[in-house]
Amino acid sequence: MVSPVADRVHVELAPPPPPRPIVEARSLHKTYDAGAASVNALRGVDLVLEAGEMAAIMGPSGCGKTTLLNCLSGLDSIDAGEVVIEGTPLSSMSDRERTDYRARRMGFVFQFYNLMPVLSAVENVELPLLVARTSTSEARRRALEALDLVGLAARARHLPDALSGGERQRVTIARSLVNDPAIVWADEPTGDLDSENAAEIVELMRRLNVERGLTLLIVTHDIAVGRKTDRILRMLDGEIVEEQRLEVPHVLTGHAA
Repeated sequence: MVSPVADRVHVELAPPPPPRPIVEARSLHKTYDAGAASVNALRGVDLVLEAGEMAAIMGPSGCGKTTLLNCLSGLDSIDAGEVVIEGTPLSSMSDRERTDYRARRMGFVFQFYNLMPVLSAVENVELPLLVARTSTSEARRRALEALDLVGLAARARHLPDALSGGERQRVTIARSLVNDPAIVWADEPTGDLDSENAAEIVELMRRLNVERGLTLLIVTHDIAVGRKTDRILRMLDGEIVEEQRLEVPHVLTGHAA
């Protein structure tokens, strides 16, 4: 009689795949002409951002944080180096292709909301889809879903002036998510908020990162924001001078309401 144990097939489980880079920056250089002098905004920056990562760029004013964000997203050009997103170099795209790629695969959150004051929350959120020629019914459906995701379904018909600062920023986050982007770029997303609203916004971004696998790169002066991320990249004089990986528990206190 054959032992059942002897009949068992030994199966070796394959190791998990390595993290997949979504953004790679290779020796980025950017110089601005400031009249009599030139400003070296980026000095050979190298960076790899993994899919599903939430990272922060920190440093003093004028160190190149926003310039780096703009160059990585293709909003600004670089003088030397290469940016590769989802395996494709930005330099291989025409201006129109880069614009189309941003519209389809990127989301943006800024400090001052950039909402149209005459449009309701849902109209602001659906605007990128309408520009991309999505049908009005589909754009409205997806915009309402995005507002529900950030806890603002009940405020969908309110104009920006009728919303608090925290609510307006959540509308901006909903707008950044409506096209199901590969990555969201956030430039000082809590800079115009009080501490309570700032905490709610960073909690929301972290929840979206954990629950949806959303990739975020955040420029911030706020160490409380930085400490909620997976990694802090510190910049000084156009260079990344320090990297700090954080042990951030993926257990949240609750959803922002």
